[in-house]
Amino acid sequence: MFRKNCGGHGFTLVELLFSLMIIGVLSAIAIPAYNGYIDKTKNKTAISEITFIQICIERFFTENFQYPPTITDIASCLPNNGIDPWGNAYVYLNIIDGGNGIKGQVRKDKKLNPINSLYDLYSMGKDGKTKKQLDNKESVDDVVLARDGGFIGLSSDF
Repeated sequence: MFRKNCGGHGFTLVELLFSLMIIGVLSAIAIPAYNGYIDKTKNKTAISEITFIQICIERFFTENFQYPPTITDIASCLPNNGIDPWGNAYVYLNIIDGGNGIKGQVRKDKKLNPINSLYDLYSMGKDGKTKKQLDNKESVDDVVLARDGGFIGLSSDF
């Protein structure tokens, strides 16, 4: 009438909970590391694309003897239609040909000095927000062209 347990072919509740705990710990370590890798990859992609856009801007200057008034003037040359790895448009500001009204819009370093004299070109970075001064908390993740092309990278590294 009653059957005897014939050697148990399953996992105990303790074994299952222990396995889930190990998976949870591994996930807690792996997911942030993976997200950090993705962020670094997107930053490097933005640096490459800004370098390419810089070449397009300089080519426009060579052909027209002036910098493009807006980024749409070089639209056919823009990588990924001018969209950065985070889905925001790259920002371009013609400083040298923009007149006095443009001076208040230029990007500035910690000492409030303009970081470029010809044009500003940057991505707003992961958060999609920016301020004119590079050390502002909304600007530290921006990928910028500075020193008139002598530096391209994270504004926090400038």
